[in-house]
Amino acid sequence: MDLFALSVSAVGGYLIGSISAGRIITYLFSREREVPEETSLSIEGSDKKIVTKLVSATTVSTNVGPKFGFLTYVLDVLKVFIPAFLLRHYYPDSQLYLIFATTGVAGHIWPLYHKFRGGRGISAIYGGIFVIDWLGVFVGAIRGLIFGLFILRDLYLTYTTGLLFLIPWLWYRTHDWYVILYIIIVNILLNISALPESRQWYKIKKEAKWNDPAQAFQISAMGRGIIKMARKLGFFKEQDSLSDPKTKQKSQDES
Repeated sequence: MDLFALSVSAVGGYLIGSISAGRIITYLFSREREVPEETSLSIEGSDKKIVTKLVSATTVSTNVGPKFGFLTYVLDVLKVFIPAFLLRHYYPDSQLYLIFATTGVAGHIWPLYHKFRGGRGISAIYGGIFVIDWLGVFVGAIRGLIFGLFILRDLYLTYTTGLLFLIPWLWYRTHDWYVILYIIIVNILLNISALPESRQWYKIKKEAKWNDPAQAFQISAMGRGIIKMARKLGFFKEQDSLSDPKTKQKSQDES
């Protein structure tokens, strides 16, 4: 592989990945125009909060609004997807697109332009996966949803296990060791970036007792979307009825 092309891909990925869609969206559509130093994420059914310094689609959703959080997510996906797609198209026999995608995730998490304070990295990771195997995006999301939400009832694992499941999936689809190295590295980067929030999450989860396990998923836009979809499919109806104040009062009166 040409050393110059490799270097340009690596540096270009990091610099483009460092572009913060969350900050741009906040500047354009928020009255404050600046991302707060910290964002408190409330958990429905608990007085506990998770405090994060990340700048992500979740924090934009909390501070500016859900539709702007979704727009942030899309832009963060595209900033990795478009250049990586072009690199794979024009240099199909090289791994330049994987190098770009990997450093793009690193730039998203630790952006050069913003004192290395960025997002968690999921959107940038999926930008790369769309290029490698677009079907894997849905396979990872669905498997993570089933394992994290319906089996373990754990929001954090819903995020992370989907990407872990992509390791065997991408091997099955590509049999490319460079692709496997990419997905392993980005899994490591994701867990490093999410470590402060995950520590808070598991501390709260250990202390809090929710009548409805689904309440914990209200912490993020993604979690709320997951729960909304799950309820449409018929899950959590029993818990919803038990957590509803009128139902609780009726149950107490009957007893």
